[in-house]
Formats: sequence, structure tokens, C-alpha cells
Amino acid sequence: MGAIERYIFRTTFGAFAMVLVSLTALIWVTHALREIDLMTNQGQTILVFVGITGLLIPLLVLVIAPVALVIAVAYTLNKLNGDSEIIVMNAAGMSPWRLFRAFLSVALVVSVMVAAIAIYVAPKGLRELRNWATKVRADLVTNIVQPGRFTTIESGLIFHIRERRPNGQLVGILVDDRRDRAEHATFLAERGEIVENERGTFLVLENGSVQRQEQGDKDPAIVLFERYAFDLSRFNNSGPVTIYGVRERYIWDLIWPDPEDQLFKSQPGQFRAELNERIVAPLYPVVFVVIAYAFLGAPRTTRQSRGMSMGLAIAGVGGIRLIGFASTVMSVQTPMMLVVLYGSIAAVLILGLRAIGNGAILEPPAFVTNAVAALSARFARLAAPAS
Repeated sequence: MGAIERYIFRTTFGAFAMVLVSLTALIWVTHALREIDLMTNQGQTILVFVGITGLLIPLLVLVIAPVALVIAVAYTLNKLNGDSEIIVMNAAGMSPWRLFRAFLSVALVVSVMVAAIAIYVAPKGLRELRNWATKVRADLVTNIVQPGRFTTIESGLIFHIRERRPNGQLVGILVDDRRDRAEHATFLAERGEIVENERGTFLVLENGSVQRQEQGDKDPAIVLFERYAFDLSRFNNSGPVTIYGVRERYIWDLIWPDPEDQLFKSQPGQFRAELNERIVAPLYPVVFVVIAYAFLGAPRTTRQSRGMSMGLAIAGVGGIRLIGFASTVMSVQTPMMLVVLYGSIAAVLILGLRAIGNGAILEPPAFVTNAVAALSARFARLAAPAS
């Protein structure tokens, strides 16, 4: 790689890193603010909050990285064209392929990063997110429920304790359970403790009562008890073996699924769609760079507008991504839609590389450009203040 290619590589990759970090941080903060109840209502520390929400970052990068790369390529090409560097390179006899090679190198680096995320990092993060969230719920029951506070474990389930003794025993317990719409149950107990055994995790209540009122009944039924075990296994990770969702599976789990897997038996189409989405994910950075360079990479003078070419590049990138998304979704029921997925990617690569090799300037017809210019001038006159 020569000095020119290294210069273009550094400029493009630097812009890509800056855009990727900025967009990822913005979207992550937007998502994290929705989970702020981890600290406010559930008493978790800032480290737990950042850790749990941060596990979604690889999934965000998987989607944002190709878009950030397109922005970086467009920025670099506009910079080179604005400084007339592309024109000088072209006049010096540099072939379009040599200039494109630097952008392709950046695309390949991004593709490797996206492939690693799609194959392992993203599903690993989603698994850890599920496990950590389960632990937080368990901590909420065993450690976070504070004396004198009404704590919502989940929608419809509220815990309250009057006192927590040094030996871990809970005193003055109230559990209000409205999760079942057909029945409202309220548990009151003098004391209780958390017990774990081979059957799961239980809150064992002693010397109390349970008041149950079924929907439609006027009077509740009250039952006194000496000991009652309230099941907490669903809030702990000591219950049954976790069944991971399709997006939480590693790619080898999608390629070679267990024939006895109940999820695979019930949703084979989801496995197929997710597998092909993971396969094409590393292709999008290369495809997007080909589209962007095909529309923006040809040398132009400062009098030639790049606005229409930029619009066509954005439309091309958005169109191929929309086709890919629609094809994978529809392939759940119609496997033949995968032909559209891979066919569209192959067509874009072939046509785009051919245009780059020929040094073609991809622009809309002259009558379209003239019509847009006339329309813009008209709006400018209408918007101008009257003299």
C-alpha cells in the first residue's frame, strides 16, 4: 500500500471510528435512559447499570458499523474532491481501482469486525444480559428489598418487609400478587427466610395468612398457615436449564441445531432467517462502500454538483438494506426469498465494480437534474423576502 492509499485509509478509518463511537453512544444513552429504574426503583449500583446496558453495545455496533462506514467514505471522497485531490490523481494517471483499493481495505477491516460480532460477540452479550438480569432479580429478592419500602419485583408483584435481622431472617412480610388477573392474593407473615434446595428458591413464610379473592367473588377467602413456601425460582438462576432465544444462539448453533431442540422444532424458519442474516452481515460494509464509491468516487470539477450523486448513494444503500431486511423476514415462511437476498447483493457488487472499473460517473438523466435545479430555484425565489 503506497503513501496515497495509506493517507486515504487513515482518513477513512478515522472518520469511521469517530462516527461509529458517536452514533453508538447516542443510541446507547437513549436505550440506557429507559433502564434507569435499575438504579432508582431496584437499588442497583451505577456499575451494574452500565454493565447491563453496555451488553447491548455489540448488537448496536452490528447495525451501525456499515452505516458509519458509508458516512466515512462519503466524507473522505468529498474532502478529496473539495481539495481537487481526486482530479489531480486522475490527471496523474492513477486508475480508479487504485484509489478504490484503499476504501476496500477499510471495508474489509470493518467486515472482519462485523463478522466477529455476528458470530460470537453479539449472542454472547445477549446471553450475559439475560444471565445478569436474572441475577439482579435474585438480588432484588434476597438483598435489595429494603425494610420499610414497597418494592416491585415485576409487574403485579410487590414485596414489603418491616425488618431484616443480622442472620438474614425477614420480619413483618407482605407480598401482594396481582399477576394472575383471575385472582388477587395477599400474603402476610410474621417472619420468613430465603431457602434454596434442589427444587429451586423459595421464600418460606411462617405464622401468617393468605387472602385470595377470585375475580367476580364479592368476599375474599382467608387461610391461616404456619409455614408457606412462596416460589422465587423464576427470579433466580437456579431454576430449569435456560433456553436461549434464536438471537442468543452462536452461529454454529444455527448451522447445526440440535434436532431435539424444542425451539428449533417449533421455529425452524426463525433459525434459517437468523443464520442468513448473520452470514450477510459482513457483506454489507463491502456492498455499501461499492455503492458509495460508484456514485461519489468519479472525479468532478468544483462546478459539478455532487448533491444528486449523494442522494442516489443514500437511496442505493437504503434500498439494498431494506431488500435484505425484507428478504430475511419473509424467508421465515418462504425460503425462496433468500434468492432475492443473495441475488440483490451479487447484482449490486457486479454492477458497482463494473462502474468503478470503467470510471463511469453515475448521475440521473439531464432532464431530472434540470427539473430539480429549476424547482430549487423556484423555492428559493418564493422563500426570499420581498424587496
